[in-house]
Order: sequence, then C-alpha cells, then structure tokens
Amino acid sequence: MSSASTFLLFSSASSICIPKRSFFIRTSQILSPLLPRISRQPIPVRLSSSQPSIITMSSAATAAADSGMDAVQRRLMFEDELLLQKRHMQRCILVDAEDRVVGHDSKYNCHLMEKIESENLLHRAFSVFLFNSKYELLLQQRSETKVTFPKVWTNTCCSHPLYRDSELIEENFLGVRNAAQRKLFDELGIAAEDVPVDQFIPLGRMLYKAPSDGKWGEHELDYLLFIVQDVKVHPNPDEVADVKYVNREGLKELLRKAEASEDGIKLSPWFRLVVENFLLKWWDHVEKGTLHEAADMKTIHKLT
Repeated sequence: MSSASTFLLFSSASSICIPKRSFFIRTSQILSPLLPRISRQPIPVRLSSSQPSIITMSSAATAAADSGMDAVQRRLMFEDELLLQKRHMQRCILVDAEDRVVGHDSKYNCHLMEKIESENLLHRAFSVFLFNSKYELLLQQRSETKVTFPKVWTNTCCSHPLYRDSELIEENFLGVRNAAQRKLFDELGIAAEDVPVDQFIPLGRMLYKAPSDGKWGEHELDYLLFIVQDVKVHPNPDEVADVKYVNREGLKELLRKAEASEDGIKLSPWFRLVVENFLLKWWDHVEKGTLHEAADMKTIHKLT
C-alpha cells in the first residue's frame, strides 16, 4: 500500500469532517479477516486529497464515542459502522431462543443492557476451550480496556460469529468454526494452520444473560467449542492482558481464589457456567480422546 492511498467511508447518517493528515490503522483489527497472516504492526495511510475527507457514522456510533470507552475498544465496537456497513460484515448475528437467525445488529447494541432488556436482543457467540497435548487448558485474562468484563479470567477465546457468508454457514456448524479460527488469530496470534476448522469439536450450546456493569452486558447463545492442539501464542494486548495453561488442580485453585476474592481474581460469568455445568466431565473426554461422545448439539441449555 502506498502512502498516497485514500480510504473513503460512506453511510446515510451524519458526517464527520477529518482534515487531510496521516493516521494509522491496525491491520490486526481491519485486515486480519482477509489476510490472516499479515503483520500486526500499524501501517501509515495518508489522505492525499486537497479537500477534507468525509467519514460518516451512524447516530449510534456517534453516541458511543463517550469519554469512558477506550479508543481501541470503541473502534472495535463500531468498525461495522465505519468500514463495512453496507455489507453487514462486522455485525453480530441475532437469533431467537431456538438459535434461528432473525437478523443482525451492531456490537454496540448487542451489548447495551438497555437494548438487551427492552428488545430482548440475543446474539450468537462461541467459547473456545483449547487444550495442549498435556491436556492443560489455555486461559486468558481479558484486557482492562474491554467494554464488557475487563480483567476477568476466562476460557481460551470468547467472541461472536459475524453476519457474513463464511460465518453464517449452518452445516456442521462451519460458520462458528470459521469465526473461532479468525478470533484465535486476532486475540492470541494463533496461526490458522495450527487450528484447522475441522479440528474444532462443538460439544454444546448454552443461552445465558449476564450484566457487566450498569451499562454493558451479554445476552448470548453460546457455542462451546473444544480443540486439542499444541500452538504458539502471541497475545494481542488490545484484547488480552495475560494467558496461562492450567491443569485440573490449577483450575480448582483459580476457582478458589475467585470465590475468596483473593489476588483480585475474577472469572467471566460464561466461563463459570461452563465450569459448573460441563467442564470437568468433558475434561475426562479430552484426556481419553472421546470428545465426540460427549457432544450434544440438539439441546440448548438455558443457564443463569
């Protein structure tokens, strides 16, 4: 890309005028779905027109630019509005309680408790549980700049399939698997070839609602994906504060500390639900190599 390249973004909503200048776009957040092995280093993009360039955003995106939200997380929340709005490629998949697709909406609306409560917005999600060859589970601590549940410990990777063709594929849950592979790279720098989509084993689905604070929260129909692979991890600091592998005893110690509020340890509500309802019995199948025997993708577990 040359330094004279220009990006113009359009929508039907109000406009923001940005003067001619250089700015940076992180390839890890914008180009990684298209070029999964591209460097995470920022690349300069220069607006070459002699006139100010016009970037427009929806009223929701404008409202979201509040001072309390980290700049990186704000961009992630609204890259659908600013970059790919017409194609809906960065919007969450809305579903009903039976996991039937009913539409799509922005990440902002899907995590705004006012919207969740007033419109019963429910979106599709996934949670990856990645084990190494020692049968240790990779955990991550969410970045302190995350909008929902910052600094909490959780499973390997948690995110959403998006309203795009490759992640809407229902057959063999391929859309969710594709999304999991994408986000493992985006959050943890795990190369796509190290986590082939056919190696993800969907074990179940759960529906839950969890407020994060007075404004934000989750209401998700969550696919629980297990995979056993040795991988190289390069965490993205915009997404992940820390990572560690734990065996069963290490997990129990983490649970004890969370219960005792020791060392400031907190767990995400979805991870706690999986631990309390499924994880330890599924761990047996991980060690025995019989995960397929544990799968139940017909039931949607409604948990609180």
